[in-house]
Amino acid sequence: MAAKPSVPKGTRDFGPIEVSKRNYIIETIKSNFKKYGFQPIETPSFENYETLMGKYGEEGDRLIFKILNSGDYLSKVPEDKYVKRDSNQLIPFISEKALRYDLTVPFARYVVQHQNEIDFPFKRYQIQPVWRADRPQKGRFREFFQCDADVVGSNSLWQEVEFIQLYDDVFSSLGLEGCTIKINNRKILSGISEIMGAQDKLIDFTVALDKLDKIGKEKVEAEMLSKGIGSQSIEKLTPLFNLSGDFSDKLDQLRNLLSISEIGIQGVNELAFIDGAFEKLNLKSSKLVLDVTLARGLNYYTGAIFEVSAPEGVQLGSIGGGGRYDDLTGIFGLKDLSGIGISFGLDRIYLAIEQLDIFPITVTETTKVLFVNFGQKEAMKAMQAISLMRSNGISSELFPDDKKPNKQLAYADKRNIPYVILLGDEELKADKYTLKIMKTGEQQTLTIEELIKVLK
Repeated sequence: MAAKPSVPKGTRDFGPIEVSKRNYIIETIKSNFKKYGFQPIETPSFENYETLMGKYGEEGDRLIFKILNSGDYLSKVPEDKYVKRDSNQLIPFISEKALRYDLTVPFARYVVQHQNEIDFPFKRYQIQPVWRADRPQKGRFREFFQCDADVVGSNSLWQEVEFIQLYDDVFSSLGLEGCTIKINNRKILSGISEIMGAQDKLIDFTVALDKLDKIGKEKVEAEMLSKGIGSQSIEKLTPLFNLSGDFSDKLDQLRNLLSISEIGIQGVNELAFIDGAFEKLNLKSSKLVLDVTLARGLNYYTGAIFEVSAPEGVQLGSIGGGGRYDDLTGIFGLKDLSGIGISFGLDRIYLAIEQLDIFPITVTETTKVLFVNFGQKEAMKAMQAISLMRSNGISSELFPDDKKPNKQLAYADKRNIPYVILLGDEELKADKYTLKIMKTGEQQTLTIEELIKVLK
């Protein structure tokens, strides 16, 4: 008996309706990227192993899918490495490539490789799949699309302001009103680690803090203790969890808390600039919130960091995120090139729109008109009309088989085709077509010119 077919865990097939809905989201995001002046690029689905490793922190590196070398990949492994059966020691000998984990590091590699062809500041967008060996759960997959926009070659905080506006525009266009755009600054987190006396543990501190909304305060503190951050240092975090008031109120409290930290105050000033900008620039439907516990565990962030939550009532993780990175290209030899970027989580945005039931009805329409097949002679006349309609931009098709009309109408109904055309003996004699609106059942008989005019 043949094995039941399946897809790998954490991956999915997409049917016509799902693809149509996903394309609607992608096209909405893409149109806004273009509106803001971003240019498209694409990079390979896999990169050299050394390009990716060491860029995402210890936890991120563990989630990278490695690709085995072709041929007899074990033949080049030294005997002493092989007998130890330590996969970490074997990997450099058996894997030279890996599936990309995100689009940001490949983008940094692209910028360095093509720096002489690029005009800076360079604004790019990229919509492609990425892969992570993560534990699959609701809204979290091993293969998923990222929709990224980045600017490199500018230190200006106006870029941060624009990205907040871009988030707001995209989510407003999709009908996801009431999203929360959370913002923090890694310099503030560096300042807090100074106050705690844990500067040497900044990465451990931010990785643990990034899990706050997933595992809670007690487990975050336990993880910090396990990483060597003392209990007295952790106690100094208490004011961080008790900030209150609006954006500017929290900034005032942070100024007091971080008064002895130069880098911390620098982060506060950068956020104050952004807050001041949005006193005069109105957001359409999103809320901008300062969240000082927002850390984002990726090592390359150095300034502002973003995370977007879906509207109230939608139980999902973040639907977008990003931040400022001052020297990401430095890892590939191009120093002092600041950048900032954001990402949209396509799959979670899809789930949010689905939960709220706000996909436009027209999104899943692939065919506008179905011609009912009454026989050979009628089908020939229908095909002539279909050619004319398609040349006028009207998506049309003929039901291919001469089945009972009721079955053909049921097919149109299941396919959500809004119109059918009946072309029988009477219509042939009059050289006209009967147009039936599926939703209401209304019918009218029209010439081909009238038909095109109505459907266009």
